[in-house]
Amino acid sequence: MTTDAQLQAHIDQWRGYVQRHRAISVADIDEMEDHLRERISALRDAGLADDEAFLVAVKRMGAVDTISREFAREHSERLWKQLVLLPAATEDDERQSNRELTVVLGLAVGAALALKAGITFLGDPHLGLNVSLLVLPFLAGYFAWKRQVGGKVAALLVVSFVLAALVLNLYPFEAGGATEIIAAIHAPIALWFVVGLAYAGGDWRSERRRMDFIRFTGEWVVYLSLLALGGGVLMGLTAGAFSTLDIDVEPIFEDWVLPFGAAGAVIVAAWLVEAKQSVVENIAPVLTRVFTPLTILMLLALLVAFATTRSVLDVDRTLLILMDLILVLVLGLLLYSISARDPLAPPGLFDRVQLVLVISALAVDVVMLAAMLTRIAEFGSTPNKVVALGMNVVLLVNLVWSAWLGIGFLRGRRGFAALERWQTDYLPVYGIWAAAVVCAIPPLFAFA
Repeated sequence: MTTDAQLQAHIDQWRGYVQRHRAISVADIDEMEDHLRERISALRDAGLADDEAFLVAVKRMGAVDTISREFAREHSERLWKQLVLLPAATEDDERQSNRELTVVLGLAVGAALALKAGITFLGDPHLGLNVSLLVLPFLAGYFAWKRQVGGKVAALLVVSFVLAALVLNLYPFEAGGATEIIAAIHAPIALWFVVGLAYAGGDWRSERRRMDFIRFTGEWVVYLSLLALGGGVLMGLTAGAFSTLDIDVEPIFEDWVLPFGAAGAVIVAAWLVEAKQSVVENIAPVLTRVFTPLTILMLLALLVAFATTRSVLDVDRTLLILMDLILVLVLGLLLYSISARDPLAPPGLFDRVQLVLVISALAVDVVMLAAMLTRIAEFGSTPNKVVALGMNVVLLVNLVWSAWLGIGFLRGRRGFAALERWQTDYLPVYGIWAAAVVCAIPPLFAFA
């Protein structure tokens, strides 16, 4: 690569990072890039090499987070404009936007009809096993269309969903048995990674695309939660208004509004993340900073509760299940905060808080593993115990190495990129584990 090409690559990387701070418009970024190039040119004339000139110029430009906050304060009206769909800049852009909206609405209606058909024709056990198969293929189809994936990737997506459908519907599960419930819980997790393959356009080996998928997942959860809250409030007000007229609309809500709303929201939330990332990028990092210290307090309180228990055998099974859910929440906070962090920024207070979170979760995980191993040794193994034990081992590996890398980062022995790379490299392990649970655990326990 030539010197000019290397410099251009550095500038493109810098511009790409700045573009993630949506308080700064494209015109602002163009202006900032012009200033950056002027500084680089002046530094080159002063005798600095291209790499040195680039680094010094970026440093003198100031922290992007600080610049972003300044732009947000100066242009506060942009946040509200981002909440609505603005007209496209050109006719081609407007045509493409309308086309995408049509595709999204079509897929949302398709997912809603599929879910309604599943509710109508499938019994409760089969519906629980197949609910993710009724909705997630439409979401994967949206990303496959948007990313214009090739034939091999499209075939892989189809094969993945078909294999999942065969496993979930041909396995002779015992009705209401533990393995059936386990498969119903883990199938959506495994299939979410199939959606991730479509989101990445088939380029799942790319660390950047995996990190983008982590970021998308966090933002999608936020949008889906907002849609669910808004829909719940609207349905409550509507039901209240009709009840004053002695008209019962609850059957309509249960039979039509809820299935269509739930399935459609899955697709619409993904489209909103793609189209309007800027608002959530402002909100989601704030949520992680609020809930991280609160989660630490919860974990420490639970550790104290464990310490006051006379024996790990006395720990309630329900508590162990809730602890697993809390550890999954910790993982989500860890992943999303990493995806939203500036990898070039020096260690700060929140990095130390996050390390406390990881160490606290690690301590809880070790206590839970001890409790599960003791229970298995005392009472024997069951599908639930084996799955919970395996999941905690998978989490343990992630937390141990995350803590080690976090300590190294705070002590200046390694960069933040090592911690980010570890999370993206380890991400497929969760999908593989979920798929293994669905495929292997039921036969091991005779589908009971």
